[in-house]
Amino acid sequence: MKRTATAVWNGTIKEGKGQLSTATGVLKETPYTFNSRFGDGAETNPEELIAAAHAGCFSMKLSGVLTEAGFTPESIETSCTIGMENLGIKTAHLVVKAKVPGMDDAQFSECATDAKENCPVSKALNLSITMDATLIS
Repeated sequence: MKRTATAVWNGTIKEGKGQLSTATGVLKETPYTFNSRFGDGAETNPEELIAAAHAGCFSMKLSGVLTEAGFTPESIETSCTIGMENLGIKTAHLVVKAKVPGMDDAQFSECATDAKENCPVSKALNLSITMDATLIS
């Protein structure tokens, strides 16, 4: 399986602008700029897309780990914050809240750690990944 995305950039790094598109069409000429990446611009940016990919991948992996452990998750909500320092992506922080009937905190913590360490996006990222995991009732 292969997935494809395309970026087009026009102009200088600070004054130029770009567009991102995916083969599925979910992103179609979605704008991004220097200001959206390093300032307060309203367009998207690569780091935001990495955060979305990581949160989505982790949530699916956690669902699989929970199912393998004999539990049926009712809901899993994950946010991911990507941290940049000196123009480099250095950290990812996951915050997950899940409702899993019949599971205790220790079991959930073990499953969440497994998912954090083994989701494909976590494995692809070469950075420090931290997590806050909460089992909700």
